[in-house]
Amino acid sequence: MKKELIFLGPPACGKGTQTEKLAKYFGFPHIDTGRLLRAEIASGSENGKIAQKFIDKGQLVPVQLVGDIIKARLKQDDCKNGFILDGYPRSLEQAEMLEGIKKEINGDEEVDFRATYFDIDTHILVERIVNRRSCSKCGEIFNLKSKPPKIEGKCDKCGADLVQRKDDNEETAYARFETYNHETAPLIEYYKNKKVLSSINADGTIDEVWERLLKVVE
Repeated sequence: MKKELIFLGPPACGKGTQTEKLAKYFGFPHIDTGRLLRAEIASGSENGKIAQKFIDKGQLVPVQLVGDIIKARLKQDDCKNGFILDGYPRSLEQAEMLEGIKKEINGDEEVDFRATYFDIDTHILVERIVNRRSCSKCGEIFNLKSKPPKIEGKCDKCGADLVQRKDDNEETAYARFETYNHETAPLIEYYKNKKVLSSINADGTIDEVWERLLKVVE
């Protein structure tokens, strides 16, 4: 049976790390909305050009346009047996749009759709964000406490310098959580009402969270 998975949770809760592991485990594509949008822009497609105009003005890419880009990706052959969505949906409007996209793509096919909520205290997330570092070349993510680089200030994968994003500070982190709670948190209730939501404790090592995740998605 086709398996469709989405992850919910605030910034720095570990969704991205676990999504990549799970995609390899199942052999499904890991569809990161941010990367997908950047790739669309880089390709010079019509949707990419339109998205770039909004970004250049400092505006959010319209919901319908993001939905069109997601739909085109989910229609590709590598998604026939399943997919894992990372970073989408982010709002009730997007969740309802995703329902329409899935109906269009799946038709009468029986599908195992699940949403997993990464539950974790805000103060733990702020600590993660403040200690987060990323590779200036390949984008690999490290954490000075939970996943430190083998050589201080250098990426384990490519050896390039590690940098701290300008917005990885306490003030910005709390502002991001406010946005999340306002726009994205209602999705928890939305998927709970549809009886497709599972919650896992996202506090722990990568391996500990991985074991918890497997129990709810297999």
